[in-house]
Amino acid sequence: MLRSQAARFHSLILAIDIGLSASVFAAVLSRPEFWSSIRTEQPGMGLLAVALTGALSLPILFDWVGLYTSQRRTHLSEILGRMAVAAVVSTTLLGAMMLITRAPLPLEFALFCGGLQLAVVGGLRLAIFGGLRLLRRRGRNYRNVLVIGSGRRAAQLQQTLEANRGWGMRVLGFVDDCEEPADPCLRGVQMFKLADVPRVVREHVVDEVVIACPRSMLEQITPLIGLCAEVGVHVTLLADLFTDYLPNPSATTVGEVPALSFATVRHSRAQLGIKRLIDVTASFTLLVATAPLLAIAAVLIKLDSPGPVFFRQPRCGLYGRVFTMLKLRTMYVDAEARRTDLEHLNEQDGPVFKIANDPRVTRVGRFLRRYSVDELPQLWNVLVGNMSLVGPRPPIPGEVDQYRLSQRRRLSMRPGLTCLWQVGGRNQVGFEEWVRLDLEYIDRWSLAEDLRILARTVPVVLRGEGAS
Repeated sequence: MLRSQAARFHSLILAIDIGLSASVFAAVLSRPEFWSSIRTEQPGMGLLAVALTGALSLPILFDWVGLYTSQRRTHLSEILGRMAVAAVVSTTLLGAMMLITRAPLPLEFALFCGGLQLAVVGGLRLAIFGGLRLLRRRGRNYRNVLVIGSGRRAAQLQQTLEANRGWGMRVLGFVDDCEEPADPCLRGVQMFKLADVPRVVREHVVDEVVIACPRSMLEQITPLIGLCAEVGVHVTLLADLFTDYLPNPSATTVGEVPALSFATVRHSRAQLGIKRLIDVTASFTLLVATAPLLAIAAVLIKLDSPGPVFFRQPRCGLYGRVFTMLKLRTMYVDAEARRTDLEHLNEQDGPVFKIANDPRVTRVGRFLRRYSVDELPQLWNVLVGNMSLVGPRPPIPGEVDQYRLSQRRRLSMRPGLTCLWQVGGRNQVGFEEWVRLDLEYIDRWSLAEDLRILARTVPVVLRGEGAS
């Protein structure tokens, strides 16, 4: 019953947001500066596609990033971050649809509409979030929690719930087979024995059971987990039950068997999906936009030195998968053969080979490298999925062979065109610092972080900082 009510509430909120989003789209479209550009046009399927994108994209993306599920234990900063990401992607999709359908609307329409939709639809979400938090602090809309255990972990849980009264979670009592709580901090709380749990569930409203006991009690509480499943009570197992050294787990399955997956860093699949959507849209758009520049560069490369226009090189991608990376050729064709003779000039520490004034670089190649024009063909690698716009730069397999095991973690995310290393000094950064920056990016990755790096990359490239 609770699940069906939650599903109906979810559908209702989604429908309200779609209505609000469509109303904002219509209101912005009716403004004189935008309406005058389409009133002379015959409405067609293109404008209908733009209208559907404008009305549906933001609510659907809100749903995708989990803003319509329970936010009871979610921090405000995380909600704001999800909203910002959804708004940026929604505005990008609207602008892309306008370009694809050649809608008679200026691109400012997408920015104006996206910003106003975020203010209206996002404002409603924040108002609901804040209103519920206020009600819970005043003792309304709360959930009754039964805690299994009375030791250190149970005491920490109690402190967390008391510090976050806006979550609206009341502890009915603690379950343990001892007369007094194992942790002195819990003295005076309501205690139940394991055998009392069926009676407690029958006589009280129990919304959630939180397992915060030591591993030694697992065998004893197994029947209680079955009891909770039988009566439909939600069970939460605190992940540090196993050890303090394991990463946080996530629920998954192996065939039909439920399982816990432990990973050092766990990124949202929804946000990774949005990241990939941005990669495809942006790489395709940039490939089309920079095609004339690539054509000019190709002619200059041919006139400057004999050899192919493109340089193809094996690089290591996600988890070490080897792919062929494309670049505009900036060196003479015998560059690889001459590398051995120049090893003593290497200015980088670690397994990386870099020379500031590499004699193998052509005249045109030096200019292309300075302004990163030679990197533009990698947009194709982004489009086909070998790379991303933002991520650790893809290393050469020979360099990876020299990595320490801990350094291989920089391969745990799809490589990118730009990264923290690119905006933090490029070739002026040593290898150890380079790896540290890549791991820092992986550990704290978010779509907002990607947008910040992209914004910082543009001036760095235009000024030609740190390139060689």
